[in-house]
Amino acid sequence: CLFLGVWGDEFSVLRSPQSVVFRDGSWPIPGERIPDVAALSMGFSVEDDLSWPGLAVGDLFHRPRATVLVTVKGVDKLTLPVKGVSYPIENAVPFSLDSVANAIHTLFSEETPVVLQLAPSEERVYMVGKANSVFEDLSVTLRQLRNRLFQDNSILSSLPLNSLSRNNEVDLLFLSELQVLHDIASLLSRHKHLAKDHSPDLYSLELAGLEEIGKRYGEDSQQFKDASQILADSLQKFADEMYNLYSGNAVVEVVAVKTFNSPLMRKTRSILQSSQVSETDNPYNLAYPYNYNYAVIFNIILWMMIGLALAVIVISYNLWNMDPGYDSIIYRMTNQKIRMD
Repeated sequence: CLFLGVWGDEFSVLRSPQSVVFRDGSWPIPGERIPDVAALSMGFSVEDDLSWPGLAVGDLFHRPRATVLVTVKGVDKLTLPVKGVSYPIENAVPFSLDSVANAIHTLFSEETPVVLQLAPSEERVYMVGKANSVFEDLSVTLRQLRNRLFQDNSILSSLPLNSLSRNNEVDLLFLSELQVLHDIASLLSRHKHLAKDHSPDLYSLELAGLEEIGKRYGEDSQQFKDASQILADSLQKFADEMYNLYSGNAVVEVVAVKTFNSPLMRKTRSILQSSQVSETDNPYNLAYPYNYNYAVIFNIILWMMIGLALAVIVISYNLWNMDPGYDSIIYRMTNQKIRMD
């Protein structure tokens, strides 16, 4: 009970290929290291070593072609199928996959991979590469999502609503997020060639509709229970569809967070506050921590300086002991010219 009370949030892996090995266990994962887990599973390097036993080395020569990470706010645990593996989250802080997206852009800039980051409730969307052409018809604003729900081919015609209502704005927000999951898989199925290229793709989705339902009806209400079950079923269906579209070479992960410990903010400061910030951040005048490139740069500079110093010593020694009349071609040609004259 103490363990569940401290770490109530959960990080679940719904589907993963054989090249990515997630071990069964209850090892807590720090919330700020979730992007590093996504990067390492795709074969990218991270600045700080991750000493988390949940992720094994796996096959280094076969990396997944896609990573799908869905963040669900408002619940610390979803009733997901047993086929996946789950880990508790320690210190659930806001995170983003910007570092993973930057790594993909840097290594695969010429192939324009699919990068999609979407938060329907905040109308926040970020599409780069081939995602601009694939998901150009995707509904991203709240008005577009509402109109999409009342079309003929929406999920309302096949989804059991139970206690949820079509006339409530909170319920429609939750259902619109499920519609986004359905539309992403549907649009990608029309462009299956994108799932077969060599560049890795990234999908990052943030769902907050369940949190709004909990605030509106309460977490003990029948609406919240029905919404939680509908969301769990929809996430598993979405994971299976994305996994099959990438021919079993995709990692689908779900982060269930009751509430974040701190809001997601950009770290900025004014130039006039630079002296005050330096004093408060480092009151004991400690040296700044070195990154993993320090040893490489140090060895390059050290051996280059030693090589230059030895070269200068050898050249200076040979010049000092050189016989101008015998070793120098200038003196030899000058003497020969004088003799000919």
